[in-house]
Amino acid sequence: MPRVSRAEGEQLAQVNNPDPFAPPIWRSPVHRTPELVIWLVQLTRLVFRLIRFIVRHPWLDLAAATVAMVWLNAGWRGMAALAASVAFALAVWWWRWPDTFSGYVTYAVRDRWRWWFYRRRWQAAMTLGRLAPMYQNRLLLPVLADVSTTGTTDLVMVRMVTGQCAKDFADRADNLAHAFKAHVCRVRISAPGSIVLELVRRDSLADPIPVLPIAATVDLRAVPVGRCEDGTLWRLRLLGTHVLVAGATGSGKGSVIWSAVRALLPAMMAGWVHVWACDPKRMELSFGRRLFARFADSPAAMVGLLEEAVAEMQWRAGAFVGTTRTFSPSAEHPFLVVLIDELAFLTAYQARTRLAQTR
Repeated sequence: MPRVSRAEGEQLAQVNNPDPFAPPIWRSPVHRTPELVIWLVQLTRLVFRLIRFIVRHPWLDLAAATVAMVWLNAGWRGMAALAASVAFALAVWWWRWPDTFSGYVTYAVRDRWRWWFYRRRWQAAMTLGRLAPMYQNRLLLPVLADVSTTGTTDLVMVRMVTGQCAKDFADRADNLAHAFKAHVCRVRISAPGSIVLELVRRDSLADPIPVLPIAATVDLRAVPVGRCEDGTLWRLRLLGTHVLVAGATGSGKGSVIWSAVRALLPAMMAGWVHVWACDPKRMELSFGRRLFARFADSPAAMVGLLEEAVAEMQWRAGAFVGTTRTFSPSAEHPFLVVLIDELAFLTAYQARTRLAQTR
């Protein structure tokens, strides 16, 4: 018989088992790779990664080349002079242009430091939190892509493993918060296959924040009323929308109302924004009644105010029909802001009273 010199198909080998009655177990055969081949492969990988690092970091390459040239030509005295010059330039940059210094230096260093913090704990958090699935006997970790941070909040960009969804991470939000030493972890979808973990490290709203300065111009699409949890401005949209502020007693609902009124003061003084206020308790909005174009504190007056607001809305709709789709406030047609404190008084209690009166 001719000897077979080539075998087609997947090669399998049976695992030795001392139990003669056990079913056979098949595994792929193990081929020993020569040590020289292993060294060549690892060296090729090292060279490739070094070249890729050099290409992707030109500024670091320039800095390293400058340091090497100074060391070869001037020795340690040149290195000391170079370090002093760089420190002086950074100090002048920070003093004269603090915004650009923060954007290019401070934030970049802080983001990199936080990325290293998460990188150290990433594998343990994903594995113990059951967010690293097994596939073909391999552990697949979600990819830690990038980290951007503020003074209180970190935004961690994550590329999920194939087959995962944002709900898998939302169900483990508490695990992730404790794993990364954060108070709260929120999950948002940024792109198909990618999510953002918003990790709150410190409560920036625990203490009252100072009052915001009054802007010279008023943008009704983004009225600044406070600070967000990450320290950025909280802007409230008033143009073309309705705003409901709800909360428990003492939670600070009144501060939202008065912050919005304060931000609208330049437009109110100019006459192109009018504020109509309803205050059934006579304890909240009554302090600013001299600022408001209309003020009502009795049930009948509040109902009349709202009916006049509806009539004005319908008149404007008829006047502008077929001419424009967007409303531009002016002194002739001011923007009306209707403030209602204790909305339930009008929608529930007062509605019953009015219904009983009509009967």
